[in-house]
Amino acid sequence: MPERGSPALRRRRLGMELRRLREALDLTGDEVSDRLGWSTAKISRIENAKNLVSQADVEALAEVYGVDDVLRGKLLGLRRDAAQKGWWERYRNSIPDDYITLIGMEAEATAFRNWEPQIIPGLLQTEDYALGIFSASQRAYQLPPSWLQDRSAVRMARQRTLLYESDPLTHISVFHESVLKNQYGDARVMRDQLVHLIEVSELEHVEMRVLPQEVPPPVSTGAFVHLTFDDFPDAVYLEFFHGGQFVEDAESVYAYERAFDHLMERALGEAASQELIKKTIEYWNR
Repeated sequence: MPERGSPALRRRRLGMELRRLREALDLTGDEVSDRLGWSTAKISRIENAKNLVSQADVEALAEVYGVDDVLRGKLLGLRRDAAQKGWWERYRNSIPDDYITLIGMEAEATAFRNWEPQIIPGLLQTEDYALGIFSASQRAYQLPPSWLQDRSAVRMARQRTLLYESDPLTHISVFHESVLKNQYGDARVMRDQLVHLIEVSELEHVEMRVLPQEVPPPVSTGAFVHLTFDDFPDAVYLEFFHGGQFVEDAESVYAYERAFDHLMERALGEAASQELIKKTIEYWNR
């Protein structure tokens, strides 16, 4: 069973902690590299999580920074965790690198806020609905059957891990009313998908709101995800036609945070959103 936890993010945490220790002593990267006989570039790669630092190098840096045994153990624990592989790594050949990064980031996130103007948010999709979306992409790109199977497996594993395991992710989504009638699969698939939305909306850690058709979107943007963490800066993931991009500078992330807040303000409340979804189920019962 997949477990939450991102080796990639822990590698970044380790790099940030090592940089914090260096800067607390008012040491430059050149000064540290001179003491250890390393290149300055090596210090930079470690602090920016470009390379997985070895245990011996962590211990050498801890010695230079004069850390106590408790903090040394924390640093070595981060290094040990960073050396593990996430469950999603086995699908790397079928999934773009940016999506791999998203899965790793969301595994450590505390909240996941998603705006979707065209499809049901991924973490709320049924397997049949997801297969309908993936099948359309597979035909467009002439991708092998294994790609479809792997994408579906990853989508379902993300849901189980983030929404249904212990310590679930807080998931808040706003999606446009039109997605309730954008058809992927047959009428049964769509009906089952909307029934699933009602069911999952009852989870305490899930909140979903529908932006009505007659309300112009307050922001002009494609789909995006705003991720928040306990001890790491917020990040935003932008979804494109084929792939995605991370936004991590504080000013830009704040702009997307405000954009999501505006969407929440214009969307229907939770109860009204549920009623609209139930009404649309009848549309697919015809």
